[in-house]
Amino acid sequence: MPLKRLTITKEGKPASRLTVLYNPEEYTVSKDNNFAVQSVPGLGAPIVQFVNGNQRTLEVELFFDSYDTPTLPKEDVRLQTGPVVRLMDIESETHAPPVLLVNMASLQLRCVLSRVSEHFIMFMPNGVPVRARLTCTFIETRDPTQEAKAANLQTADFSKVHTVTSGETLSEIAGDLYRDPGQWRPIAIANGIADPLSIEPGQTLRVPALPFTDPESGEVLV
Repeated sequence: MPLKRLTITKEGKPASRLTVLYNPEEYTVSKDNNFAVQSVPGLGAPIVQFVNGNQRTLEVELFFDSYDTPTLPKEDVRLQTGPVVRLMDIESETHAPPVLLVNMASLQLRCVLSRVSEHFIMFMPNGVPVRARLTCTFIETRDPTQEAKAANLQTADFSKVHTVTSGETLSEIAGDLYRDPGQWRPIAIANGIADPLSIEPGQTLRVPALPFTDPESGEVLV
């Protein structure tokens, strides 16, 4: 299959764009999440709790060739690979490498270049490299404010705030938010509710993350 073109646009001023070749049959996009494993005395297995999601990564191999060009003498291929490698350089204004926009086929990724491995595979008799492959790893980057809005994180400890509607009970709220109606006690304890039937429409309740530790008894509710 013939090589395809990929564009890398550098954000900021002045903006710039590179067009390079890649193999459309071989690129990898990956994503993973982080989980905390917490041991609780008396339980047969630890509690696994979501911590945060990680960004997507794109791994792709780029191709550069200065041999199949009409120029004589043949151009050093590092003149072509250099602009890509320099995308890892720290910029004086931001004190960080530039933010990039990578477009390839149906994929568009706002990212930074985190790793480049250069592999020179053809040389002229005088030792000048004229063909190379660059294995690049791009890491997705997002605006922190927009990411927080998208995640809808309502408090720093990942608890939620719920407003009671007419006819709701603590068990129903626990069923909706914990997927377990029997877990109404953490909500009652966190809000100082002695009578679970005493909540009223319009009342604002903090729904804590699980596992929840009763501050008075030290009991862990999971």
